[in-house]
Parts: sequence; structure tokens; C-alpha cells
Amino acid sequence: MTRVLSGIQPTGDIHLGNYLGALRQWTSDQHEHDSFYCAVDLHAVTVQQDPEQLRSKTLETMATLIAIGLDPDICTLFVQSQVHQHTELSWLLECTVSYGELKRMTQFKDKAAKQGDSGQEHISAGLFTYPALMAADILLYDADRVPVGDDQRQHLELTRNIAERFNSRYGNTFTIPEAAIPAVAARVMDLQSPNVKMSKSLNSPQGTVGLFDEPSTIGKKFKRAVTDSDNDVRYDWAKKPGVSNLLSILGATTGMGPEILADEYHQYGPLKNDAADAVIAAISPIQVKRAELLSDKAELNRTISVGAEKARQVAAKTVAKAKEAMGFL
Repeated sequence: MTRVLSGIQPTGDIHLGNYLGALRQWTSDQHEHDSFYCAVDLHAVTVQQDPEQLRSKTLETMATLIAIGLDPDICTLFVQSQVHQHTELSWLLECTVSYGELKRMTQFKDKAAKQGDSGQEHISAGLFTYPALMAADILLYDADRVPVGDDQRQHLELTRNIAERFNSRYGNTFTIPEAAIPAVAARVMDLQSPNVKMSKSLNSPQGTVGLFDEPSTIGKKFKRAVTDSDNDVRYDWAKKPGVSNLLSILGATTGMGPEILADEYHQYGPLKNDAADAVIAAISPIQVKRAELLSDKAELNRTISVGAEKARQVAAKTVAKAKEAMGFL
């Protein structure tokens, strides 16, 4: 069976774009692949985090992943920092990747620039070497496929290069992962800036629909969604991105094609209302389930511990193989 790995940072609030664009696909993939999913809290600390907030956000993220439909009895669901082999293999890989390769990573340049622009003088070395940790995340589990967005393609290519170099230098040790492009992924853009993706990193509270927003808040955000002035409902991303975004969201939450839906509307108001109602109907069960999980933190932590142990059993074998190949006793 093909093995798949993916992770999500436990920072910020999970939003509609995360759910429709990626997380919902995970719930399907777990039945078709040997799936490993994790909250990548080690990635989060490449920038300074409040300890209590990181702890609570990690727990909330794990509750959310179960609430959307990931089944810990079917997939391996864990918190990255609870599997110490991630950091151990990361160091081994840092010693095989070059300074030049890390320096060329565009995400480091972008994130470092953003930190500088926001007045943060301290840019951690971890932000620079973070691609080696990401490579370790993938290679630890012999992942065959890794779902990636456009912003992560360069990281996966580096992971492939690292694995191929290691195998060439020390013998066949790691599986070479392939990029997995989701067959169907909703295109979810910011409601206020429909030419950019809905994102946790954007400071756009009115354009981002949180997965745990109140229904009244969701309704208001959709009513204020940016469209255009001609009131012509068409699915045309180039000329009508705001309207197309609403149709895409409505289609993703109802299972209907956005082009077909466009024929059913002649004004923007009803489209906005129906999109809001469909989103509320889709995420309300998730909100209820997450609240239930967070009401019993002891049981949630037990589930997380079981997942970490499942992950460690696989990861330990990979690290042992890599260390033996490199000549460690």
C-alpha cells in the first residue's frame, strides 16, 4: 500500500481554505493509503511562540484533525515533537545538505524578509535549517507520496536530492518521495482579496473564514465578500475572481460544479447567502465534535500518545538504518 505523509502547523486558526483545500482530502486518503498525519510543532518554533499558546493550539489542532474525520485507528495521527527521531534524523541530514542548497530556499528568504519588515531582529538558525527537518519528517516514514502546494514544491525537491545523495553515498536507505497533487482540491481565496489564497499568515480577519467561527460571523463575512459591480454571476476566475470564489466554495461544500451553480443565480446577494449557509452546514458537525473532544483532555492526550508510539515504531527503524549506514556504533 502506498504510504502518504502530511502535516499542519499548530499556529493560527485553521480556516475554510485549509479544510476544503487539503484536510478534507486527508479524510479520504486515510482509507486508500497507509497515511501518517501530524501537527508539526517543531516547525512552529522556528519563530518565537508563547509556550502556553503553543501547547493549547497543538491540542486544539489534534482535536480538529479527529473532528474532521481522521480516525486514529485507521491512520497514524501524532504530534511531531513526541517522536524524537524527527530531530535526530534532521541532524544527520543537516550534515549531508549544503549551505548553498539551504540558502537558495525561497521560503527562508520570504519569511526572513517578513520578520525583518515586522521589526524582528532575531531570525533563528532553525528557520534556515528547517528544510532539513522537513526532509526528515518525510524520509522517516518512507513516504511514497507527499501532498504539496506550490509553496512547498522546492522543499520536496530538496528532500528528494538529499535522499538520493544519501543513498548514493551510504547505500540504499531512504525511499525517494513523489509529489502528490490532490485530484480534487477546492480553490479557496480570501473573501476580501479574491486574487490571493485564504491564509493563516495573512492579516485579513474579514477575508478569512475560521473553521470555528460563529455562524453569525460567517454570515457577515460572506455578505461583505468582495465581488464586482455588474451583478453578473459567472464562473470566470480571470474576470470575476470574487464571484468565482463564492461559486467555488459553494460547489465544494455542496458537491456541485461551480459552472452549473452559476446558472442558478442572477444576483450576488442570494449567492452569498447560500454560500454562507452551505459552509455553516458543512462545518457545524466539526465544531460540535471538536468541543466534545476538548471537554475530555485526558482521553485526547491518551489518543495522541498512542499515535506517537505508532509513529515511533516506524521512525526508530529508519533512524537505526541511517545511523548504521553512516558508521555509528
